[in-house]
Amino acid sequence: MADLPPIRETIARHGLSASKALGQNFLLDEQLLARIAALPGDLSGARVLEVGPGPGGLTRALLRAGARVTAIEMDSRCLPALEELSDAFPGQLTVVEGDAMKLDHGALMQGEPYHVLSNLPYNVGTALFVKWLSGEEWPPQWLSLTLMFQREVAERIVAREGSGAFGRLAVLAQWRATARLAMKVHRSAFTPPPKVMSAVVHVTPTRAPDGVSARTLERLTEAAFGQRRKMLRQSLKSVPGALAALEGEAIDPTRRADTLSVAEFVAVARAIGTN
Repeated sequence: MADLPPIRETIARHGLSASKALGQNFLLDEQLLARIAALPGDLSGARVLEVGPGPGGLTRALLRAGARVTAIEMDSRCLPALEELSDAFPGQLTVVEGDAMKLDHGALMQGEPYHVLSNLPYNVGTALFVKWLSGEEWPPQWLSLTLMFQREVAERIVAREGSGAFGRLAVLAQWRATARLAMKVHRSAFTPPPKVMSAVVHVTPTRAPDGVSARTLERLTEAAFGQRRKMLRQSLKSVPGALAALEGEAIDPTRRADTLSVAEFVAVARAIGTN
């Protein structure tokens, strides 16, 4: 470990530069990376999935924490730098070249429980987050999600009803999991610095409410927040059983989506499923 050169030297030696097309922004501050790696707790011997490791800044921190890392990288330019890390930490790092949106993460992790830690590429971060939160099977195979987002997206994930940031992401993140904004990260920490600030969100699964279909809740929130300025009686017309469910739960149909609590969305989804 002591023989590893600074990540900045690795980037220069391999002629790497962050790809705007791939949504890359490299993190080089090793103290900051170590703090991110520590957020899930002790990772010694734990399985970790990392998406978009790039030259391996966060990967180093995870390996130093004793994690067994599976890293998905679609930028072939970064593979030689990651191979060096694999050599420096024998048996701890597996690199998979491919698109994380198209891969079966559970199969990659061989059915074992795992943590997800990633400085997510900006252009696929939200889609991957929804992918991890979706699905009827719960609790999921992953034990926690520790993810870097644009700060605006992070605030939407942890938002409460009644705020301008509250929307579909907040409901999906909070109805059967806890989500917190764990760390704010200044744009100057990245190379190149993005135009926006960033933040790390930490999510852990909790017990799922009984009698609620994830797919129904997803359809419900998609319709409700797709027309968030309209009354629910208008925005939910396209969801079979939704208006009757509102009446059954004594929810005023003239309210707007951002005034409903997560619990109220869950109640409506449960009522739709039992009709």
